[in-house]
Amino acid sequence: MSQTSEPLLRIESLHKRFDENVVLNGASLDVPRGSLVTVLGRSGTGKSVLLKCLAGIVTPDAGRIRFDGKDLDASTRADFRRRCSFLFQSNALFDSLTALENVGLPLEQTTSLSDAEIRQRSLEALKQLELEEHAQRYPSQLSGGMQKRLALARAIVTKPELVLFDEPTAGLDPLRRNAVFTMILKYQRQFRFTAVVVTHDLDEALIASDRVALLDGGQMRFEGPPADFTTSTDSVVTSFRDSAKALRASVAELRASV
Repeated sequence: MSQTSEPLLRIESLHKRFDENVVLNGASLDVPRGSLVTVLGRSGTGKSVLLKCLAGIVTPDAGRIRFDGKDLDASTRADFRRRCSFLFQSNALFDSLTALENVGLPLEQTTSLSDAEIRQRSLEALKQLELEEHAQRYPSQLSGGMQKRLALARAIVTKPELVLFDEPTAGLDPLRRNAVFTMILKYQRQFRFTAVVVTHDLDEALIASDRVALLDGGQMRFEGPPADFTTSTDSVVTSFRDSAKALRASVAELRASV
């Protein structure tokens, strides 16, 4: 790994449109090494598209992505995939495979390790996520929280430098959202990977993240420490940040008028 001060991941003026729908319109973001960076934004603002551009699932129309000081293109994409993992919103676990087999799949696909080595590495990952006793169970036999941990075990088994999380708390109640963010932060610190988390969960993101960015109108309207986000006077930031306060004011006004 390069020992420079350059961010591990740098996104420069990324553009993406689908027919007439402009999703990304010059989005830029720096992700420092070893940090947990959260990309915030309302539903439908292009957060997941941004991640899919990074993962190579979607091809941007214009812009530049740099990873570890090198442009991400056809010549460097394979190296990026070896050093990066993607944790999908739905966990994307294979129902027909056991927990152990799910975790071992990336090693089968990206390494030349023997079956015995893959099994050992997979068991090790399950143990680190406190799932070793469930190695022979199928995803449907695990609780929702266990499935999240299993998906993370699969994501870290290749010992990635960068992990991309796409809406990891979607559809969860507040307590489970807290648990997922705690899990991400705990293992990000333990395994020292760099994390990019896409979410619309503001409170949890501000508490857990080293840096936050707000995507709106296809561009980053804010990028910086959570403390700066909470004091920003940018109209787009305040609208997103203070939505609960605005709701309380609207409800109070409606109740007063009855």
